[in-house]
Amino acid sequence: MIEDSRPSTITPSMLLRELWLYIPLKRSLSASMVEKIRLFYSTYFELHFSCIKRKKAVLWMDSRNFLFEQYILRALLLSLKSTHLLMIWQPNFKSGLESLLKSRPIRAIFLGVRIGDPTAVGQEQFSPSSPGWPPFMRVNPILDWSYRDVWAFLLTCKVQYCSLYDHGYTSIGSIHDTLPNALLCISNSTGNKEKFRPAYLLSDGRTERAGRAKRFSPSVRNSMSNGTSNVDLQKQSMLTASVIAVGDEILFGTVEDRLGLSLRRKVHSIGWSISHTSIVRNDIDSVAEEVELRRSSSEMVFIYGGVGPLFSDATLGGIAKAFGVRLAPDEEFEEYLRHLIGEHCTGDRNEMAQLPEGITELLHHEKLPVPLVKCHNVIVLTATNLTELDLQWDCLIELTRTGDLFPLLEPYKSKHLITKLSDVEIAPSLAKLCLEFPDIDIGCYREARSGPIIISFKGKNEERNQLAAEALSKKFQPGAFTNINLNSPET
Repeated sequence: MIEDSRPSTITPSMLLRELWLYIPLKRSLSASMVEKIRLFYSTYFELHFSCIKRKKAVLWMDSRNFLFEQYILRALLLSLKSTHLLMIWQPNFKSGLESLLKSRPIRAIFLGVRIGDPTAVGQEQFSPSSPGWPPFMRVNPILDWSYRDVWAFLLTCKVQYCSLYDHGYTSIGSIHDTLPNALLCISNSTGNKEKFRPAYLLSDGRTERAGRAKRFSPSVRNSMSNGTSNVDLQKQSMLTASVIAVGDEILFGTVEDRLGLSLRRKVHSIGWSISHTSIVRNDIDSVAEEVELRRSSSEMVFIYGGVGPLFSDATLGGIAKAFGVRLAPDEEFEEYLRHLIGEHCTGDRNEMAQLPEGITELLHHEKLPVPLVKCHNVIVLTATNLTELDLQWDCLIELTRTGDLFPLLEPYKSKHLITKLSDVEIAPSLAKLCLEFPDIDIGCYREARSGPIIISFKGKNEERNQLAAEALSKKFQPGAFTNINLNSPET
């Protein structure tokens, strides 16, 4: 157990990871231990953030927020003896902040931003506000805390929190984009109402924002005659991935990027959506810029190309720069390379064993000669052809089934119609159909400019695809559309 709670020797993350062992088992801590924890935190924050003598809190009231969240925030702020509730603002955060700073000489503001949040890119414990925002110092005391760290602190210190977290919500935004996390859903065969485990039982903190899915209006939901639920809709869109290819030869069209097409199909086959795909040059800065952008906007990033001993292999260096760390020798990875390359693992080849320091996880599989590299939510694929990519992907799927590497979701199903109608004729009906079936991705394309239009319906539910296709057909004369079967790898 913890022997020394002095801030100079123990960080919050070290303490919280120790305490987390007690939470899933519902173990209780002694009163003296709890008091020791409280004392640790009060001392830690006093030492690190003593520059702010009198803390004031501001609560923004917004009609888009959950009332539960508003009430618990008000109660929390009023209950903190060392915190003075300054005022309540009605506007959105930015405009309210502008008004606040005009009327009050505030120099610094405490925020609950953590690494992994979309707004955390480039931030440190003390960071000036972003360009375009009012000038103030952002103070981020829990920047390096993980999802588990937060819940270990809340539960151990018995801090009040929003009751929505006890009903499956893991990340609360507005009423328009927040749903219970489907990964906490409890199967219920006796009734239609879904039940969820509390947020602190989420096993993988990387899926904290999986509940940030589109919430549909009652009128739209009533149009879903097969009773599609919140969780069903969430499974359609809750997890996204970005695919990054590194290589001048791909960017300039010297070689065909067959790996990217195959990889995107594989990602779709496990029920994930591709939010972005890109090709960048063999340049550390180019790779770093793209990785930094995509790791914050997507739950997972798959990157391939640019890995090796050549001067142009910039992928690992770019990843390290994106996370603000250095490349450092990894003895375990070097040993694998030595067995693979032999005595030639020297000089430039030995530099292949330099990995992003402190953020690298090696993904071992008996079928892989060298482990794959994972840096937080970025997975580096070293395949150079489709056969190698198939092998590495199959190993990733096996690893995630046994070790919860990333969630495997319900795969997408597709349906296709073909028509000789013109774009102008079908455009208004397709626009309305997208509103009637927001859970279905509806697209259309031609294989030739003068050829027929192919309309695709893609979603997690085959019945919904069929209903959408039938709804479109009913808007036109019989026979205007014909079903076709396409050999789509993700169906």
